[in-house]
Amino acid sequence: MPDRRRRPAPAATRAAELPTETVETSLGTASLRRDPGAPHRVTLMLGSTESSSLDLDDPGYLEFEYMQQMAVVIDAARPAGPLRALHLGAAGCAFPRALDARRPGSTQLAVELDEKLAALVREWFDLPRAPRLRIRTGDARAVTAAQRTGTWEVVVRDVFHHAEVPRHVRTLEAAADVHRALVPGGLYLLNLTDHPPLQKARMEVATLQQVFAHVQLVADPAILRGRRYGNVVLAASDHPLPVTEVERGLRRLPLPVRLLHGEELDAFRGTVQPVLDPQADGEAPDGDAAVTPRTTPPR
Repeated sequence: MPDRRRRPAPAATRAAELPTETVETSLGTASLRRDPGAPHRVTLMLGSTESSSLDLDDPGYLEFEYMQQMAVVIDAARPAGPLRALHLGAAGCAFPRALDARRPGSTQLAVELDEKLAALVREWFDLPRAPRLRIRTGDARAVTAAQRTGTWEVVVRDVFHHAEVPRHVRTLEAAADVHRALVPGGLYLLNLTDHPPLQKARMEVATLQQVFAHVQLVADPAILRGRRYGNVVLAASDHPLPVTEVERGLRRLPLPVRLLHGEELDAFRGTVQPVLDPQADGEAPDGDAAVTPRTTPPR
């Protein structure tokens, strides 16, 4: 019987069909920036922020360093094979697209607050179809709370609003929602950005350590030394996270990074306390939008 599955158009054709102008979304604007040296690679810009980078020829390709680091942790913590993954923050779906290519048979749900953006990325990019990848419009915290207990093997939080992680997705209660939605021993991965002295990262570590038995931190050494702003990746699980395997995978990446865990991570956290949901008469949660700022170390 002939193969009747939809075959993707050549990358050159797809790139030529992509819009060249800025378009309005439900919550802002989106545009696509081409790489002059590699026309098959495009970067989704949300406003003026780099949000997702995709290679039209290679679904498994990951450009952003923090996504490369997350992939290393997943490969070390979860043996090869299909995954059930929940992505809080979708944007261009570069990470779920790569997981689908690297782990065929995976079932994934990506949550995006911007309804029009969710429709546009389906139109623009050759994303996996349901049930391989579903995109749901909604608030990341609310969708997480609605998940059945023990549904997901991996949860990835990559949610930003005006270059900040919204408060309501980084609280102790939000982490507890994720913990409940994970299978026993499931993996929670978080991306955040911070300035020296990394107070936000310390607060996130303190929060995760109240909910999960094991936590790791991955970052550029210059960020940890307080020399610059940048991305910090956190990993949390109730099962021990394989330190040797993670470090081995991180050493293979193009840029140097450092792994903190155990007593070293406790020292980094210091006396910082977890983040809690505000009281009913207190501060209202921030807005939620899947804008992922990317920082690039000096080359």
